[in-house]
Amino acid sequence: MKYKIAVLFAFALILLSGRAKAQEVLTLEEAIRITLERNYDIKLVANDLEISRNNVSTGNAGMLPVVEGNLVQNNTIQNSSQTRESGQEVERNGAKGSTLNYGVGLNWTVFDGFGMFARYDQLKELRKLGEANLQQTILTRVADVTSVYYDLVQQQQQLKALDTAMVISRERVQTAQNRFEIGKAARLEVLNAQVDFNTDTTNILRQRELYQNTQTQLNELMARDANTRFRVEETITIDDQLNFSELSAKAIQQNPSLQAALISKRVAELDLKQVRANRLPTISLNSGYNLSRSESALGFTTLSTGKGFNYGVSASVPIFNGFQQRRNQQNASINISSAELEYERLNQTITTQLTTAYNTYQTSLSLVNLEEKNQEIAKRNLEITMEKFRIGSITPIEFREAQLNYVNATVRYSNAQYLAKLAEVSLKEIAGTLTF
Repeated sequence: MKYKIAVLFAFALILLSGRAKAQEVLTLEEAIRITLERNYDIKLVANDLEISRNNVSTGNAGMLPVVEGNLVQNNTIQNSSQTRESGQEVERNGAKGSTLNYGVGLNWTVFDGFGMFARYDQLKELRKLGEANLQQTILTRVADVTSVYYDLVQQQQQLKALDTAMVISRERVQTAQNRFEIGKAARLEVLNAQVDFNTDTTNILRQRELYQNTQTQLNELMARDANTRFRVEETITIDDQLNFSELSAKAIQQNPSLQAALISKRVAELDLKQVRANRLPTISLNSGYNLSRSESALGFTTLSTGKGFNYGVSASVPIFNGFQQRRNQQNASINISSAELEYERLNQTITTQLTTAYNTYQTSLSLVNLEEKNQEIAKRNLEITMEKFRIGSITPIEFREAQLNYVNATVRYSNAQYLAKLAEVSLKEIAGTLTF
């Protein structure tokens, strides 16, 4: 009887593996890989980033010339009369006329107060902002997948504990039945054992339902068939060497939200540069080649044509626009101040989150060690209680209490591991060091 618990636990493992042997074993690395490839949120933000990258061009910043082809064709039908200098009157009803102009024109703004250079720099900053947003989305989704994955691991551990409890309860029913048949126990003992067995069965059915629903949740994050069933790894490995000072320093350098706030401030500064550029002259070069043809049924000239090259330069200087320029500069300066405040606010929020998560992390590590010892004690206590129950030196109530203590201790231990892992993931997500 010394190894009774070990045998029963092994039997529970066999039951679990027998039900799941046809299912794949999904590793955390594989779950993250699938998520990075398929998750819809990541794909949508990646598309936004692709647009930002496409927008980074000198043409989009207004540095290149604009070349246009144009064609204008007009027709007229009218009743006309003319009195010429000689006194002769000429009338024409339904006189037709047409004009045709076509050609190629070029316009090139060569100076706009350096606004085009500010716009080009801004486009590059917006691309960086898109990269930071994608990084944040990836970190968030990887953290979500990791959290749900380890939730499944701890639920799987709880299923094993509940399976073990059900195996023990089944044996208790059989033992009570045997004792009743030989006259050493009352019918009440058999009924109580059966009730406890039914309770354990209900508990494991509820736990299996939760386990399957959590699998569905993970499938959704991986953007695959919600009904796909799988198993996860058996253990939770916790990094217990995280240092608050190192995490805090890395958060300032690597946290995507903070980086995005810095980029937004730079974008606001470039907005101000573009507004200030409106105070300076704008100089453009223009050129073109045009052809024209005009026909008229009445007049001294019934047909005229022309073709040729034209070129020139234009310049404009803003003088007064109802104080709109000053208003725009003031608003741009306010936007810069708001961006600075947003960065400071976000920095404080992240520091608070990091501090809270680290406190939770330290507490969780202590609880893991404590609950591990409690589980070992509960396991030894159950082994002794089972031996005493077999020889009839302990009451069914005491046996049931020891059994429940073991199950609860196992659940608390797995839950403590899970919470410690969540705290670790949260810290790494805030610091921007979560690997994937």
